[in-house]
Amino acid sequence: MSTFQFSPLHKASIPAAAREKLHVLFIAKHAFWQGGLHHEDGNHAVYHVEIRECLESLGLNLSLADSYEALFAHPGCDFIFPLLNRGGFLNSEMLLPLLATRLDVPFLGASPILRGISDDKHASKLEAKARGVPTAPWAIYRRGGVIDPSICPEGERFVIKPNASSASWGVQDATDWPGVLHAIESVHEDGHDAIVEPFIEGSDVEVPVITCGGKPAIMPMMLFKQADPAHLRTYYEKRDLVEREQKYQLVPFDESVNVEAAQKITELTRRLADVFFPFDYGRFEFRYDERTGDVNFLEQNLNCNLWSQKVFGKSAELAGWTHNELIETILCEGLLRHGLIDSAE
Repeated sequence: MSTFQFSPLHKASIPAAAREKLHVLFIAKHAFWQGGLHHEDGNHAVYHVEIRECLESLGLNLSLADSYEALFAHPGCDFIFPLLNRGGFLNSEMLLPLLATRLDVPFLGASPILRGISDDKHASKLEAKARGVPTAPWAIYRRGGVIDPSICPEGERFVIKPNASSASWGVQDATDWPGVLHAIESVHEDGHDAIVEPFIEGSDVEVPVITCGGKPAIMPMMLFKQADPAHLRTYYEKRDLVEREQKYQLVPFDESVNVEAAQKITELTRRLADVFFPFDYGRFEFRYDERTGDVNFLEQNLNCNLWSQKVFGKSAELAGWTHNELIETILCEGLLRHGLIDSAE
């Protein structure tokens, strides 16, 4: 049994001297965006602008970039705040950390290999299963491999999606093998591996984890409360590109009411965080059936969305933090981990 424990949640502030001397590079697809919703990326562009403005408000020596080319040679900075996660090609989440590692420039977030394991849903489920974390049965169908119906888990309804997608991009459902096969083939045609698992009714409990004092700390849990437990959330809903019609709401997960479930989810998150630490910040997701009390691991997203209107932002509100305090704490702890400031400062 691991001795891994969570730290108490507390804010951190970047010392004034560090603000003046450290050069931070912010890289994001929409780092220079000035408008509202993007026609393809929706609120992702708004999110990038918000983080940029937050970093500017901290009085940092800040530079901006919006492409991988910024790291083809040393950018002349001391630290990188990377949000260029969706580069438009398979496994793009690993490239920026790899480029920064090649240049030996410290950056916020998990190492390239941990990002790879996390973003591969099949690999992360294997890590969960190995540690006794309950997860629904699944099958992985790699592009170019054999599509074997015998390994498909049993069920009345299935979820099929790219194995390394984000924000439910490309998610589909089916009720029989022909439908599953069609979905797998369409995912392969888009250039991705496909993962298949039975649909589990319920709502998603979101567990945001950051670093505090050099150790992981759980922020207040959130719940995507679904009016219809059988509703399958789509990419377009998550990016605010279609009307959601109140099919789900992001609300606090009341741990005083769901005591047993909260304790179980905390323990399961501890086991998973132990695998991926240090990652600076990440979100762990579980499907919770309020009728039965069942909890199943879905996935974890290291270096996930930090927008004020998403899980991390709303959780920070519950903790009594402003969004700027959340971002500054995450950045401060990252600088501390890489030795660019010390705890005495």
